Amino acid sequence: MITKTPKIDRRSFVIGTGAVGAGLALGLKIPFSASVVRAQDGSPEINAWVVIRPDDTVVIRVARSEMGQGTITGLAQMVCEELECDWSKVTTEYPTPGQSVARKRVWGDFSTGGSRGIRTSQEYVRKGGAAARMMLIQAAANGWGVPAAECSAANSVITHKPTGRTTTYGKVAEAAAKLTPPAEVALKDPKDWKLIGKSVKRLDTMGKVDGSQVYGFDLKLPGMLNAAIKDCPVFGGKVKSFEAARVTGMPGVRHVVRVGDSGVAVVADTWWRAKTALDALPIVWDEGPNAQVSSATIADMLKAGLDADQAFVRNQNGDVKAAITGAAKKVEAVYAYPFQNHATMEPMNATAKYTPDRCEVWVPTQNGEAAFAATLAASGLPADKCEVYKINLGGGFGRRGAFHDYVTQAVLIAKQIPGTPVKLLWSREEDMTHGKYHPVMQAKLTGGLDAAGNLTGLHCRLSGQSIIAAVFPQNLQEGRDNLAFQGLDPSGDFAFGYTVPNLLIDHAMRNTHVPPGFWRGVNINQNAIFMECFMDELAQAAGRDPLEFRRKLMAKHPKHLAVLNAVAGRAGWGKPAPKGVYRGLAQMMAFGSYVAACAEISVTGGNRVKVQRIICATDPGYAVNPAQIERQISGSFVYGLSALFMEECTVKAGRIEQTNFSSYDSMRIAQMPKVESIIMPSGGFWGGVGEPTICVAAPAVLNAFFAATGRRIRTFPLKNHGIQMV
Repeated sequence: MITKTPKIDRRSFVIGTGAVGAGLALGLKIPFSASVVRAQDGSPEINAWVVIRPDDTVVIRVARSEMGQGTITGLAQMVCEELECDWSKVTTEYPTPGQSVARKRVWGDFSTGGSRGIRTSQEYVRKGGAAARMMLIQAAANGWGVPAAECSAANSVITHKPTGRTTTYGKVAEAAAKLTPPAEVALKDPKDWKLIGKSVKRLDTMGKVDGSQVYGFDLKLPGMLNAAIKDCPVFGGKVKSFEAARVTGMPGVRHVVRVGDSGVAVVADTWWRAKTALDALPIVWDEGPNAQVSSATIADMLKAGLDADQAFVRNQNGDVKAAITGAAKKVEAVYAYPFQNHATMEPMNATAKYTPDRCEVWVPTQNGEAAFAATLAASGLPADKCEVYKINLGGGFGRRGAFHDYVTQAVLIAKQIPGTPVKLLWSREEDMTHGKYHPVMQAKLTGGLDAAGNLTGLHCRLSGQSIIAAVFPQNLQEGRDNLAFQGLDPSGDFAFGYTVPNLLIDHAMRNTHVPPGFWRGVNINQNAIFMECFMDELAQAAGRDPLEFRRKLMAKHPKHLAVLNAVAGRAGWGKPAPKGVYRGLAQMMAFGSYVAACAEISVTGGNRVKVQRIICATDPGYAVNPAQIERQISGSFVYGLSALFMEECTVKAGRIEQTNFSSYDSMRIAQMPKVESIIMPSGGFWGGVGEPTICVAAPAVLNAFFAATGRRIRTFPLKNHGIQMV
């Protein structure tokens, strides 16, 4: 769709996209170019987000990735709200990162993670729709020789109000595309929204229903070969040697290649033949010093951090040491959270075609620009000789956002077979043992209560990994990883929801050789367990009801309190639960949204847990598509409850022990509780919806489990305590 791609410095782009991936603010401008850019079918772009065809169909061009969360539909709703077009004629498509680079990053940040898909792009995509509407109206007015102010648009039809004349978007699109974009673009008042806030059907459903949707590992290209790979099972290890001659004569095998320092791949006519030969290939690894690391040694390292003198302070007021020392009652607890894998249903994969003059990559990715950067780095070619095509994802959950190791590998393999497209597909075992894992963490919480049961001091010491230190060390702030404190921040999108007279929340950074990553929800998951379960422990020590204990500390946090009150009210907190049913509460702020949950569970035999019902309330500021938010909430509980009950990655001899779903399980459909969602947008801000609710699933159930059994569980998953989800 672009006629010319300017040269760009490869190193600058790689560094720049790395920073964006870390969440740094992009100095985004909306370049409404006056020159006409055409889609592949020749239809004119009105601007970067809107293409209108002569038959009035509208193509919305969206840089964010759709992976089941509904972002594409939500963003299209926002463009169309301001565009005033016929929703029944809307389709979407991805621009490519190469196109974006060529147009000075007109689509801004491609990163689809951190629940930012809508909330951080809503303003400029709405302006894109509004500007396009203004240009279409102006084009119609010019044709009629009337002032644009006398015209209006609705449902892709422009009307000259004094005369009643009408025309359609498709008829004036060509003229509109030639106009100078407006300098000032006003957006609708939310009270006038007609499409935003409605539960419209998703735009990507049909392809999934009829099977026509192509995922990365479905892709086929003419002349394509298939690659299977093994990387050193110990993180940080290398390849010492391999005997290619032992497998080169096997059926279908075309190449046996080394991939970087740590991998070996077999390339064959089919993936199964490549995998079969790879399994027969003798490889000797240099596992290095990390081969001595185990879960026990990692746990000991984190435990030492709980009482270390040095720690990074994030949230502090008063004198917590004096408050706890002088307290009438002291409460202390230590919690621990394990490594976890993203376990996407579709393993990592990418298809690459390399020649000395061009490198193209087809990849399921949450961040097209990061995939582009990996392609540039691995190919050694400049940006104007590379392109990345985004393919649908079979699950992301953060694994396919900042990390494109599989793209790097695909390009390195393709470079050794110039001119031939090569699809690299990881086996499930490779995927499970070479992830970017949910960070391992321990926490020690100490609280002081006065004689009346009031919380006078609270110290929360985190000890564990830093994702930022591992992935974007340039983004540490004086050595501190602010991301580690999600939900415990003094203010902002992850604000702590309690007022404690003497407070200290700090982090003893303890990094391991196991690579951490942005697992869905990130650090809010364990922080919510630590804080919300400990609040119940404090309430019990104070002899208070958990809801009333929280309410007293939340008086200065009305939005936190509102969602908590909403779930308590719906559950009937304070009234008797059905016989054999026990309730637990939790609340947090995450990714700019306020969330709370009340779980109702029953327990048989002391260890068989049935989650009967979960009520969740969320205030995301604005609710673009309420039906989609409800689905996100339900999906969050699948993820959060699976993590609580079953999921853990352990380390033995430096490698991850879990290699497939037989040892890394998740909940079944029959175990899914009834989920009741309360969506209560209060307006004035934009919060995320894809990740926040995960964090309240586990603590709400854990607090209900304590209410049912009197057992307080502080290490996870629950399967390690013989507790089953039924």
